[in-house]
Amino acid sequence: MLENLKSVGIIGTGSYLPNKVVTNEDLEKIVDTSNEWIVDRTGIRERRIAESDVATSDLAALAAEKALFNAGVTADEIDLIIVATCTPDMGVASTACLVQDKIKASKAAAFDLSAACAGFAYGLVVGSQCIKTGLYKKVLVIGAETLSRILDWTDRNTCVLFGDGAGAAVLGEVPAGYGILGVDLGAEGSGAVHLNVPAGGSRLPATSETVKQRQHFVTMNGTEVFKFAVKVMGEAAVRALDKAGLSNTDIDCLIPHQANMRIINSAAKRLKVPMEKVMVNVDKYGNTSAATIPIALDEAIKSNKIKHDDIVVLVGFGAGLTWASCVIRWYKEDKTIV
Repeated sequence: MLENLKSVGIIGTGSYLPNKVVTNEDLEKIVDTSNEWIVDRTGIRERRIAESDVATSDLAALAAEKALFNAGVTADEIDLIIVATCTPDMGVASTACLVQDKIKASKAAAFDLSAACAGFAYGLVVGSQCIKTGLYKKVLVIGAETLSRILDWTDRNTCVLFGDGAGAAVLGEVPAGYGILGVDLGAEGSGAVHLNVPAGGSRLPATSETVKQRQHFVTMNGTEVFKFAVKVMGEAAVRALDKAGLSNTDIDCLIPHQANMRIINSAAKRLKVPMEKVMVNVDKYGNTSAATIPIALDEAIKSNKIKHDDIVVLVGFGAGLTWASCVIRWYKEDKTIV
């Protein structure tokens, strides 16, 4: 029966970044930091910030519409929408349901997936399984964040790292031998304390006291998260490659989570992948959590960094702590890209 499972790949991508650019020099005016300090430790030079009237579902819908166009798929053809985000519009209803309404995908089921920065890759795995088994034909996976809403702009250790944005991919059946060939998902829940937003959930519901104590903002133990990331990024990619029957020498394009240039360099070194094969845009957008990988993937496609038959590796880590990697043999048809 397993032999009859369909091959599933990404048939279209899209991304959207807010117009507002906040540079390191801008941050120097509001927090005790410097451009040199930020660049040296992270590689980030600027990030995009959504306007006050724009929510995560707005960014997600704009990216989704581009992905649909590039896939040559209408909203009516989408069977399932998965939105990976840690900054939903609201606790209830799901951001995916709001996106479903915005793009008029009335036939689609919809739900949110919470795996932080690894969320998009998690979503690809979940969505691809739905198609492989014949349950659905077309799945829309979106990574979208408005992290600027949960940042403490007085904390120089976190506010300089993040930005807003969205990326999306349409999954569909591709010829045998192409598409997603190997995956690796995992979590280390004992590390949840190292990266989280303490209040606003059932453990610490919102009160005047939690607001006063600034517990609705991102908190991070940077040292522990860095150690975890350096260890897990390379290991997760290798495990996915093993499952695909491939090795690091087969990689044509590595698309890592865009959190920190030092972590990206470490992953590339661990995999012995030259930097010219690594997609990097952390300098322009910072860490957009679940959106970093799909935004980077879309930009790699637009810049012809990915070609038909290439082996593409996506790998990320995030709060949870979580990790995810996907190995894809790229199937590309000639079509207009926006």
